[in-house]
Amino acid sequence: MSAAPSQPVVSSRDPIGIALRVAIVLLTLATAYFHSTLGGLLFTLNALGYLFYAVMMVLPIPIVARYRWLVRVGLLAFTLVTIVGWLVIGARFTMAYIDKAVEIGLVVALLVEMWRYDGGPIEALRRTVQLGLTIVRMPFASRSDA
Repeated sequence: MSAAPSQPVVSSRDPIGIALRVAIVLLTLATAYFHSTLGGLLFTLNALGYLFYAVMMVLPIPIVARYRWLVRVGLLAFTLVTIVGWLVIGARFTMAYIDKAVEIGLVVALLVEMWRYDGGPIEALRRTVQLGLTIVRMPFASRSDA
């Protein structure tokens, strides 16, 4: 018996779903802005990464919408790595603390959206691993046309 991928139980177009998505995009753009003001290559790349994820969260292209769960996983991982990086080597000043609060809010919003649409973060991680294994196995798959 194979488990089918979990389907959304609620619509992403209901008022709560829309508000949640808007919050994720706004929080992502806010932290992108904070990082863009700091100068330096690392902060600029971080800002561009957040900008990329903000766009991917709302891009109405079917393939992007189909893999929106993967976008959420990527944005969550990106945000957590940013927070850990700051904890290890980041400067401690007021804007940094405000940005970390924004990023923590983003993590919470992403987790809520994962629970609403993906079956939770563990299910999203399972799907990510499954997709990765499928991609790795592709070159080794037997050809039926050979």
